[in-house]
Amino acid sequence: MTSGISRRDFVTNAAIAGIATTLALDVLRSSAHEAASGGSERRRNFDQGWRFSRGDFPSASATAFADQSWQAVELPHDWSIAGPYSKDEPCGGSGGYLPTGIGWYRKAFTLPSASAGDRVFIQFDGIYQRSEAWLNGKPLGMRPNGYVSFAYDLTPHLQPAGQANVLAVRVDNSLQPNSRWYSGSGITRHAWLVTAAPVHIALWGVCVRATNVSRQSATLEITTRVVNDGAQAAACRFDASVYDSRGRRTGTAIAQSQIPAGSQYAFIQSVLIEQPALWDVSDPQLYSLVASVHAQGHASDQVTNSFGIRDARFDADRGFLLNGERVKLNGVCLHNDCGAVGSAVPERMWQRRLELLKDMGCNAIRTSHNPPAPEFLDLCDSMGFLVMEEAFDEWRQPKLQTPDYGYHKYFDQWSVRDLTGMVERDRNHPSVVIWSAGNEVPDQTDPRGPETLQGLLDILHSGDPTRPVTVGCDNIAAEPRAALPEFLAKLDVVGYNYVDRWRERRELYYAIDRHDFPQRRVVGTESESMGGDSTRRIAVEQLQKYVQNYDYVSGDFMWTGIDYLGEAHWPNKLATSGVLDTCGYPKDGYYFYQSLWTNKPVLHLFPHWNWFGKEGRTVTVMCYTNCDTVELFLDGDSMGVKGFAFPRPGMSGKYGNYPPRAKAPQTTADLHLAWDVPYAPGMLKAVGVRAGEIVATAEVRTTGAAAGIALAADRSRIQTDRADLAHVSVRIIDAAGLLVPTANDRIYFELSGNGRILGVDNGQPDSHEPYQASERRAFNGLALVLVQSTGQAGPMVLRASAASLLGAQIEILAG
Repeated sequence: MTSGISRRDFVTNAAIAGIATTLALDVLRSSAHEAASGGSERRRNFDQGWRFSRGDFPSASATAFADQSWQAVELPHDWSIAGPYSKDEPCGGSGGYLPTGIGWYRKAFTLPSASAGDRVFIQFDGIYQRSEAWLNGKPLGMRPNGYVSFAYDLTPHLQPAGQANVLAVRVDNSLQPNSRWYSGSGITRHAWLVTAAPVHIALWGVCVRATNVSRQSATLEITTRVVNDGAQAAACRFDASVYDSRGRRTGTAIAQSQIPAGSQYAFIQSVLIEQPALWDVSDPQLYSLVASVHAQGHASDQVTNSFGIRDARFDADRGFLLNGERVKLNGVCLHNDCGAVGSAVPERMWQRRLELLKDMGCNAIRTSHNPPAPEFLDLCDSMGFLVMEEAFDEWRQPKLQTPDYGYHKYFDQWSVRDLTGMVERDRNHPSVVIWSAGNEVPDQTDPRGPETLQGLLDILHSGDPTRPVTVGCDNIAAEPRAALPEFLAKLDVVGYNYVDRWRERRELYYAIDRHDFPQRRVVGTESESMGGDSTRRIAVEQLQKYVQNYDYVSGDFMWTGIDYLGEAHWPNKLATSGVLDTCGYPKDGYYFYQSLWTNKPVLHLFPHWNWFGKEGRTVTVMCYTNCDTVELFLDGDSMGVKGFAFPRPGMSGKYGNYPPRAKAPQTTADLHLAWDVPYAPGMLKAVGVRAGEIVATAEVRTTGAAAGIALAADRSRIQTDRADLAHVSVRIIDAAGLLVPTANDRIYFELSGNGRILGVDNGQPDSHEPYQASERRAFNGLALVLVQSTGQAGPMVLRASAASLLGAQIEILAG
């Protein structure tokens, strides 16, 4: 990673009806608000009051098992992130050298009085992995996949109202390695308790599809599965009411049907919306569908689903179209961990990271390589991201990193159920514009691969005929075995992982297949990023030129938007391909994409200018910019004017008529500028000019010795729930207040008030310091503290100190 200048800048500035029936209830998508408030009347948050212990306890499913000595925890919970790191951990570098194994969770709870025949369900949004559950000693079931949401019917095993029940969950992540990246271990996502009448809406039973979309009108096709678990047939009335973002009712539909006992019925309705507010990346307008069921003349069930009205499609010639307009997918791949908290991620952490990516110009996310938490998609809906939601990293054929215990071990038995659950849970999200059935699956070269793919296509197309399906293919044109033509021909959109890997494709990219398959719709599902190895800079720049210039390429998802745990080699614990580090601090490459993907003036200068002992030696000074020209100065002396133009402007109107920007000096065809400067302590200053006007300046100064600590919080006030937190940036500064980019002082933290330090981080790839701690060594002069309320309103004060440095403190208000 390039040193700390960029980080400093940031801190300062129904197909499967039987399966569907067993799943039972629709549950509102998890959101920060709902987790905070405890849920709705129908569904309440079930995150608190759990006890946990590492290890295996054969009798822990029994109601009378003594768990008083176990650790009290709240969900989401990831026990692996607590460490310690060990080179000998069975998960190896894939799992970030962190512990895995087996763990147990138990929770005692009582239910208030309920109406006769009511059903009670537990929903888990994700448990990694191989989870088994029991209620009052009775087995509920097992799920091997750690990323899918699922529910169990508790009703047959519940104690009478007012008496204690015990829910026990065994999590087995001991079969290692089972993942190619850090997965975390435990109940890593939210849990919900749902109570419903005998006649209720099925799990993920509401499907809203917008058809014939224009700015004048749109037709909503609403399909809702209603289940009758009662002993008698029920005469049902179903109401579907649509509300816009301001709470105004914009449409309604009513239907009636008799539903026999022990069966379900699909209500199919149509609602016309006049002058719809279309969902767009720049204006993500959302609607709500309130679905209500009346049985035998009485209110029985009601759920609310958020959705958006938009037309999204992939075109062989024009690329990706949103509401008829061409939009280039400027995308990043993301894993499901967030640094110091592992895979148990508070919603605010994802929100902040998505805000940073949005500011970079990113408009698309690939959920590599599994379904994300529901609240992540809620954020993408409300913030205007386009999502490629991915299902699997393995099908029937194993990968080299997981030869024994990868998902291929469960594919034949579980893939139908897992994929059905994904599409039914997430098909109402307007952010999701394409499904990915898999990533780099070896099945793409296997004779059975096309048949396997067809089965997955059938599930996705049946559950959601509105969205295309892709696969991230890394063996297109590969040698000695390439992806089978019949495999690629089945895909709605062909996904290219590292399109430039083979032979002449290094220069020609998609052009060869564009010639041979002109009707093929294409997207770059994975490519190298500017976040890791700087020697790849030219390759990344040239690919971006091609992607941005050719309309038929829908876009590209670079690997990765953010550093992530795993896929590392000791002593590193994490992969450094992200343009944001695990703290969320931008690296230099962040500004490359910002200069290309946004129109606002960008001028970023690097590296730092603290090269003591190298006076007189040449240092290459780099610049990412979208200015026409940049002039660099060292202590007022010009180092020269340089510039590039992309795309290069041509003549228009008549011969010799060039736009003004074409007359600016163009010293390179690359997408960065560089000067070779003899090092001398002082100040580098860059001046950026666009259309003849100075639009941006940037400075990098030689700093003095480390003198103190500076603290800054992303927000001075946070909520009291566990979904929220404050990110407190920690900077080592000199006497003039400048970040010292070479400082690595150990910093000690103390928090007073009704709060806790959730984690500390510094983004350093090879640091083996624990995340759950009250101290951290700075890296490139920076560290991060995550501060969270313990549930009570009031002020919290974070104090930071270090040997020989002036300390600092900051107040954060909860409530």
